[in-house]
Amino acid sequence: MTPSDILPSPAELFDLPRPAGDTRIVVAMSGGVDSSVVAALAAASGAEVIGITLQLYDYGAATGRKGACCAGDDIRDARAVADRLGFAHYVFDHESAFREDVVERFADEYLAGRTPVPCIRCNMGPKFTDLFRMARELGADCLATGHYVRRVWGLAGPELHRALDPARDQSYFLYGTTEEQLDFLRFPLGGLPKQEVRRIAESFGLAVAAKPDSQDICFVPDGDYAGIVRKLRPEGARPGAIVHAESGEALGTHRGVIHFTVGQRRGLEIGGQAEPLYVVGIDAEAAEVRVGPKRMLAVGAAHLVETNRIGPLPDAPLTAKVRSLAKPVPITLEGPLGGGAATTIRFASPEFGVAPGQAAVLYAGERVVGGGWIEETVPA
Repeated sequence: MTPSDILPSPAELFDLPRPAGDTRIVVAMSGGVDSSVVAALAAASGAEVIGITLQLYDYGAATGRKGACCAGDDIRDARAVADRLGFAHYVFDHESAFREDVVERFADEYLAGRTPVPCIRCNMGPKFTDLFRMARELGADCLATGHYVRRVWGLAGPELHRALDPARDQSYFLYGTTEEQLDFLRFPLGGLPKQEVRRIAESFGLAVAAKPDSQDICFVPDGDYAGIVRKLRPEGARPGAIVHAESGEALGTHRGVIHFTVGQRRGLEIGGQAEPLYVVGIDAEAAEVRVGPKRMLAVGAAHLVETNRIGPLPDAPLTAKVRSLAKPVPITLEGPLGGGAATTIRFASPEFGVAPGQAAVLYAGERVVGGGWIEETVPA
């Protein structure tokens, strides 16, 4: 079986404005199987292809660990794919901008007792803003990525929709996409399951066909978030008290607020309690971790800031995801959405595990309407 047997035509996959032979596609290449398959499909379409890789944070080279996005091994893998397929490939050093815009902000958020989502910040910054500009400068007709989302034409123009494979959907991380960016972006894999993508990679003879997916944040390849924050912000390791949020009783001590997030249950080291306790609040200034029963985590509403809207607001019920792996839950929108405006979402029933620093992403069915950063929560 060849890719042409299982895929729509290139004109459908890439929504090309002209015949493929007259177009130029820039592909964002991380060195993984997904973006490599996008590059292969673009090359097979007959369009001119240029691959771009952003070197963001070279932890992979430092640790010798494969699977860290945009690390040394991944850059070599991306270049090998471009060489095999016969198109130009460029690497741009964005480490300093990435450190300032994503890594430093990640550390500051943890230090403030918030729960950051650096992958969204990266997409809103280096991944799309900078790649978008580069692709335009290269005279591209579109910028293609390996994200598992769909770009679907609606009455008002292109819309961002969830991937057909819910296990691979990455729409939560792309709510900050602007309408201008969406007009230029292409997501050829949004309608495919992962196993199909690997089969396509094999059919093209790509060495990355069996390469494991990256499981971690690229600059935290070992999963030790606290270690990264401690290195950048040593003051975050200041010991403090673990206090019961209802009684005020000191239940123990901790090794720094950077080890905790709202909703956390494990790792509190305060056994012997009458009921399970969770982190319900963090006072970073006082180095105090507040714990309480699960009912104290119930949230009735959340105030959002820096909101983005993709297309017009629909006259339809809305749902929201407050974590990447959470299921969308019914909400009502109380205020404007988009243009950076602050707004409030109210949950139809109490929601748990909602923490400042996370993103709330709004949907109308399969369509991504927009979202914003959770600044504050309101108890149910």
